[in-house]
Amino acid sequence: MALASRRAAALLAIAALVSVLAVPAAAAGNKTGQVTVFWGRNKDEGTLREACDSGLYTMVIMSFLNVYGHGKYGLDLSGHPIAGIGDDIKHCQYIGVPVSLSIGGFGSDYSLPSKKAALDLFDYLWNAFFGGSKPGVHRPFGDAWLDGVDLFLEHGTAADRYDVLALELAKHNIRGGPGKPLHLTATPRCTFPPASYLKRAVDTGIFERVHVRIYADADCEAFWQPAWEKWTAAYPATRFYIGLTADQMTNGWWHPKNVYYGLGPFVQKADNYGGFMIWDRYYDKQYDYTSMVKSYA
Repeated sequence: MALASRRAAALLAIAALVSVLAVPAAAAGNKTGQVTVFWGRNKDEGTLREACDSGLYTMVIMSFLNVYGHGKYGLDLSGHPIAGIGDDIKHCQYIGVPVSLSIGGFGSDYSLPSKKAALDLFDYLWNAFFGGSKPGVHRPFGDAWLDGVDLFLEHGTAADRYDVLALELAKHNIRGGPGKPLHLTATPRCTFPPASYLKRAVDTGIFERVHVRIYADADCEAFWQPAWEKWTAAYPATRFYIGLTADQMTNGWWHPKNVYYGLGPFVQKADNYGGFMIWDRYYDKQYDYTSMVKSYA
């Protein structure tokens, strides 16, 4: 009887040890080391070149092109001087950090209410930021060619045709050099299913990655886990990045220790897990957040 009790105790001890050891193993199981950051929301965040040279990020997304859809186009980089950004883009690309442009944002002056509006936006994007060249279309970054387009859509209607824009971008999936892909991404709130105007675009199946934001939204803060599972299951060919805020004062901020023990192991169970998305460079610079969580990505 005593022998049986000792055997049972030993088995329980082994099981407990395995359980403890399993936590770091899970955290490391599907890491990619990929960290994308948004840049352009505060002129005090430093230059684009500085962000790339930090060694913290594997992609930088400039934000935002926030006026489009009605014959006018507007780029808002929060007071950053445009002069020199073209050279910074080239520098980032030279050291292996692609630079994309996010369209949309938190303003209200954008929409794509028709197929024509979507094709007009593509035409503008291609000629202003990518491989095109058209008389009358200003290239704010000179001859620098960006690496991708991100959809950061805080509003829209069922009539918006982001699917048409995405398909047209996919047809021109060459950045300008042989074999250089145009990265097509989206950065929605975690709610699933997404709004119809975004769902129709993502349903095309041509998005390389989706950054699922789980901060600054009460529902996402509370129910991000089932939402994440639905996103990753619905689009198995797309890579999914978990969207985190670097701002400790924003609701939904994750302490680095909790990223390691909780969030990281959970999101990395998905076969199509891609990495972390950080909002944004300004807060990241203030709090050194990525430097604390990058190894967990």
